[in-house]
Amino acid sequence: MTTTRPAARLEDVARLAGVSAKTVSNVVNDYVHVRPATRTRVQEAIDLLGYRPNVIARNLKNGRSGVIALALPELDAPYFAELAHHVVQAAMERGWTVLVDETGQIQDQALRARERSAVGGIREHLIDGVILNPLALDDADVERYGSVPVVLLGERLGSHLADHVAIDNEAAAAEATRHLIATGRRRIAVIGAQPPPFGHSARLRLRGYRDALAEAGIRYDPALVVTALNWRRQPGADAVRPLLELAEPPDAIFALNDLLALGAIRGLADAGLRVPQDVAVVGFDDIEESRYALPSLTTVAPDKQAIARSAVDHLARRLEHRSVAPEEVLVGHTLQIRESTAV
Repeated sequence: MTTTRPAARLEDVARLAGVSAKTVSNVVNDYVHVRPATRTRVQEAIDLLGYRPNVIARNLKNGRSGVIALALPELDAPYFAELAHHVVQAAMERGWTVLVDETGQIQDQALRARERSAVGGIREHLIDGVILNPLALDDADVERYGSVPVVLLGERLGSHLADHVAIDNEAAAAEATRHLIATGRRRIAVIGAQPPPFGHSARLRLRGYRDALAEAGIRYDPALVVTALNWRRQPGADAVRPLLELAEPPDAIFALNDLLALGAIRGLADAGLRVPQDVAVVGFDDIEESRYALPSLTTVAPDKQAIARSAVDHLARRLEHRSVAPEEVLVGHTLQIRESTAV
């Protein structure tokens, strides 16, 4: 019968190193005013005994769990999966654990309830703070249900209620549309419009598209704008059919995310049309798949790593100083020009 050796305690390390328990604590917590020789001796004792600090006890002493929540609409959507990866990496650098939660799509009846649960901390006393990409919440929800520090991504609510990190959707969409216009396209369709009260990001991107058309003296045609509640490949492919049935079909498509764009490319291929020779296509998000599509997809590339890092940094700031004013943070983007719009 084998026996498990009891876990080493801080006092055991202190005894072996010949120092006080306070000195061991100072080394574990990386306190700067510890002599190098003492630090080395304590670290050797820690390694020999296999001592592991009780992070849970330390967090509880500080009134924290060391756990934050990341609540996203769809975990199997590539953009949110990539964003979650960057958030976890940034949180790990602070010693935090990330609890990832899925809130659901626009047509999900439980969406609002799940988002309310997220701003409330998901489970009482478990979560220190929340990073949330909302679709259905409004200011009243955040004010009524918000009981932990919150940083919002994507959809914008009231800037006076929580920190908000996003790219300039309107400017990015205008840039993408200007690129299509510069390639000689004039009948530019949009796939992914969404009706109120949802789809704030979609409306910002549509506004940027219209601004770019106006700058170029191109008349806005609502028949070229197709609604898609679900920003996935199938709605992108389905949207191609009514566009091609127009008396003046489009010579370009601006899809409001990459999955819609990839679906549209498939729909165009099924209709016997070539991309970009017959119809150019631009997406939004620069997911990894966009680089390997055939043709490779021109797309707006938000700086996802910067979004994640800024969100984590602002949540840390909020945890340290609850009374500081919320900030509106704009993160950069680029337009990645690839084969789907090549002249």
